[in-house]
Amino acid sequence: MRKPRDYDAELKALDERARELRTRRLAQFGELVIATGADALDVEMLTGALLAAVESKDNATKEAWRRRGTAFFQRSPRGAAGGAGDRARDGAAAQGGTLPAGAETGKA
Repeated sequence: MRKPRDYDAELKALDERARELRTRRLAQFGELVIATGADALDVEMLTGALLAAVESKDNATKEAWRRRGTAFFQRSPRGAAGGAGDRARDGAAAQGGTLPAGAETGKA
């Protein structure tokens, strides 16, 4: 006879995993803000810039931003913020995090 599944334990484990992923995502976002130097901006300015990026309908501008982001993650560790950017990328890759397109192509 098969052992009945413990749905409550499975749901609890899934909930814990989701909580860990949200915490990791928040930490990685903070690391990204620091690695890019955006922590020097006012919160209002950073929020406005992010809102403008989300609301932008210009695909050429979005593609240019994506290329700059990809280049940031591919910089050598000898760059000014490259070491922190590489650590953020390496940490995200090691923890199964989401990276921008092309970011996992390796170091330049």
